[in-house]
Amino acid sequence: MSARRLRCLAPVVAGLALAMLTAGCSLSREAPVKNTYLLDPRLPAATVRIGNVNVASPYRDRAFVYRTGDLQYESDFYHEFFIAPASMIAQSTVKALEASRLFARVVPSGSAPEEGDFVLEAFVSDLYADARGKPAQAVVGVSFYLTRTTYPASVVWSKSYVERTPLGASTPDALAVAWNESLGRVYAQLVRDLGELPAR
Repeated sequence: MSARRLRCLAPVVAGLALAMLTAGCSLSREAPVKNTYLLDPRLPAATVRIGNVNVASPYRDRAFVYRTGDLQYESDFYHEFFIAPASMIAQSTVKALEASRLFARVVPSGSAPEEGDFVLEAFVSDLYADARGKPAQAVVGVSFYLTRTTYPASVVWSKSYVERTPLGASTPDALAVAWNESLGRVYAQLVRDLGELPAR
């Protein structure tokens, strides 16, 4: 075979060799495995029942209360809550915990006592307008107690919160708005702290 013909066949032979080498590598390599996934988030399993909500005697009635001195308080006969503070705070606590989704179910206050893995009770120690300074402040203080319902029942967590919000104006409407802001911050801290507890 002439040298010229050999030179012509050389690229063809090289191409065949490269193709064979490539085929050999692909045959020896494992085929990639296709993986599939599902979104299935872990949902909370525990349920909580809102238990007794007690309010300190000076703030138990519906009338707005103003603190005018260190030992002086005045109630406003003409401006009051629509329902008693205990019922109002019990209902708003249910809403706050439902919105947080920390528990699988939130059982309202007054339900059957055997319902719920935990009971959350509250004591409202402060619910007044502090008029000793300018501007006046809407004060809300609440202590919460989380109890396990399984025998033996025991308090597994408790904490107290006090929030103050300055009034935007010296009016009952402004006081109601400021109280809502104070209570909202109390709930924000409650939800944060309950969320940091060990798995329920």
